[in-house]
Amino acid sequence: MSIRIVAIALIALNLVACTSISPRINENFSFGLWGDMPYKKAGDDPKLPAVLKSINASDIAFSIYDGDIKDGSSKCTDEVYTQALTMFNSMAKPVVYVPGDNEWTDCHRLNNGGYDGLERLAHLRKVMYPSLNSLGMSTMPLEHQGKAAGDKFIENVRFKQGPVMFAGFNVPGSNNNLVQSAKECSNKSARTAAQCDASNAEFLERDAANVQWLAQTFEAARASKMRGIVLVIQADPGFDLPETEEVDESLAPNVSGYRNFIEQIVKQTEKFDGQVMLVHGDTHFFKMDKPLYSPTRVLPNLVRVQTFGSPLLHWVKVSVDTQSDGVFIVQPVIVKQP
Repeated sequence: MSIRIVAIALIALNLVACTSISPRINENFSFGLWGDMPYKKAGDDPKLPAVLKSINASDIAFSIYDGDIKDGSSKCTDEVYTQALTMFNSMAKPVVYVPGDNEWTDCHRLNNGGYDGLERLAHLRKVMYPSLNSLGMSTMPLEHQGKAAGDKFIENVRFKQGPVMFAGFNVPGSNNNLVQSAKECSNKSARTAAQCDASNAEFLERDAANVQWLAQTFEAARASKMRGIVLVIQADPGFDLPETEEVDESLAPNVSGYRNFIEQIVKQTEKFDGQVMLVHGDTHFFKMDKPLYSPTRVLPNLVRVQTFGSPLLHWVKVSVDTQSDGVFIVQPVIVKQP
């Protein structure tokens, strides 16, 4: 009898052990990254269907679009946003949208129609976030910094998938909406001095909110013992200026609006035991590297992925491998045009 009891106990222990490790197998998944498309003036419209078809045919769990739903020299009319919604909602899997500069920061430009950029931001917040879920034919719930469509910072999002925490931030190109001089304010622009002052006030408020969202993201990831964190912004914060040992490119005036946020990413990453992937678009060329701390010294657990953009209509597939020390396996997907 005692032998039978021991045998049953051993079987039970084996079953418990199998149950405890099997979820790790199911935690592996893939996701897509894309953005900066389509640009009508670059002739992207005929190329776009092949990109959407490629993403839809893949085995990804969801995709993240890192901003710029139009080119930077066309008007910011209302239909630009509704057309983007139609594109995102045609996708089979959930889509998470992160804003870019072309859809609000740059709308003050004369060739963009001379809009008030802050009015376009308010419009974007109402239209592009119709619910608290993702976009796409199938959706997933998202946590937002704002509480409802139209709220400030509704565009800052967060969610978990397997052992990875994801967070999106409104950090757009054109120096994060920071205006540094009267000349810059009026150059090829319909802005008034008062509007530029308002833009700078908006920058300060949003930058503080972004830093808060970042800190909360890392805190939640540490509490949940996440293996990795993916941070998504639109802007290239100066990583692709000439990479020289003598000059700190992040101190250039035209990228000064990102300095505080990037410094906070460094501080938070240093305190995180897992891997961090910083994703952005804006420069339109695929690139994967370790741009922080400096050209000759890396922040070891942070990798930057820069996504494709017009006229290069491709996307990036990232696989999460819980058995890999690096967690993330990055694969550029080259889309053949018909």
